[in-house]
Amino acid sequence: MLSGAILLWGGYRLVNSLLHMNTSSPSAPYSLVLKWIINHIGSVPVMTAVGIISFLVFFFLYTRKVVSYLEEITQGIQQITKLGESHRIEVRTSDELGVLAENINIMSERLQQSLLEERKAIQAKNELITGVSHDLRTPLTSVLGYLDYIEQDRCREETEVRYYVGIAYQKALVLRKLIDDLFEYTRVNSGGLPLAAEQLDLKAFIRQLAEEAVPELARAGMAYELVDHTESLWIQGAPYELLRAYENLITNAIRYGREGKKLEIVLTREGDEAVVRISNFGEMIAESDLPHIFERFYRAERSRSRHTGGSGLGLAIAKGIVERHHGEITAQSDVNRTDFITRFPLSPEESLENL
Repeated sequence: MLSGAILLWGGYRLVNSLLHMNTSSPSAPYSLVLKWIINHIGSVPVMTAVGIISFLVFFFLYTRKVVSYLEEITQGIQQITKLGESHRIEVRTSDELGVLAENINIMSERLQQSLLEERKAIQAKNELITGVSHDLRTPLTSVLGYLDYIEQDRCREETEVRYYVGIAYQKALVLRKLIDDLFEYTRVNSGGLPLAAEQLDLKAFIRQLAEEAVPELARAGMAYELVDHTESLWIQGAPYELLRAYENLITNAIRYGREGKKLEIVLTREGDEAVVRISNFGEMIAESDLPHIFERFYRAERSRSRHTGGSGLGLAIAKGIVERHHGEITAQSDVNRTDFITRFPLSPEESLENL
C-alpha cells in the first residue's frame, strides 16, 4: 500500500510538471493532447489512472519474484516428499518466505534422520534374526543329531548311550544359555520395565561379586586382586541389573584371561563418577575389533570358536545395562592387559561430600 501511495504521488507530481511545461510551451503536440485530456476527462481521473497502472506494473514486478520463489519452495516440498529424497531449499530472503524455507529445510533434515534411523532399525532387526537363527541352529543340530543316533539304536552299550546323552545335554545347556542371553539382551535394549534403582554401595557390591567368582576363577587356575583407592562409592543402581552386567564382564575376563592367571579389579573415584576397572592379562584384543566388541553377536577372531561358550551377547548386555544407568563402558587392550572400564555418576549425596 505504501508503494502504491508513493506511485500515486509520483504520478501527481509528473502531471503537475507536464501542466507547468504546457503553460510555458503551449504549442507542443503533447501539450495539446494533455490539455484536451484534462479538459474533457479531468486531472483527477488521469492521475488516478496513472497511479493504478503504475501500481499494477510495480505489483507485477514484485510478485513475480515472490511467486517464483513460492514455486521453488513448492517444488522443493514435492522433492522432499517424493520417496523421502534429500533436498535443501535455498534461503534467499529474511522475510516470511525465507523463514518458511528454513523451517522446511529443518523438517527435511529431521525426516532424513528419521528415515535413516528406521533403516538402521530394520537392518538391526534383520541382523538379529539372522544371528539368532545361526546361533540357535548350531547347538540344536548337534542335539538332534545325537538324539537321532540314539533313537536309531546305533549305540551298542549303555556307556555309549550315556556318552551321547551327556553331549546332547551339554549342547542343550548352551542352547538354553543363548536363549536366556537373547531374552536378556532384548529386555535391556528395548527399554523394558523402568529400573528399580536404589542407593547402592558399589564397593561392597563389587567385593561380594568378586568373592562369589572365586570358584570359577579357581577352575580356570586364576586368582583375583581387588585394588580400592576410595573411601566410599555410592550410586543409584538396580542391583540385579548391575549383577548381570558385572557377571558378564568377569566371565569374559576369565574366559579370555586364563593365560595371565589373574583378574584385577580396581575401584577409583574420578570427579563425580565411580569408576570400576576389570582387567585380565591374557591375549590382547586386536585394535580393529575394539570398536565392535560391544555389538551383539560380534566375536573377535580369537573367540569365534564355540569351545569358549560365548554367545556374543554378554558384552552387548553389559553395555545396555550400564547405559540404562546413565553410565559409560569402554575397553582398551594392549599386549600386556585388557581393561573393561565402567563409569557411573555418583549419587547426589556422595557428590556433595566430594566438594
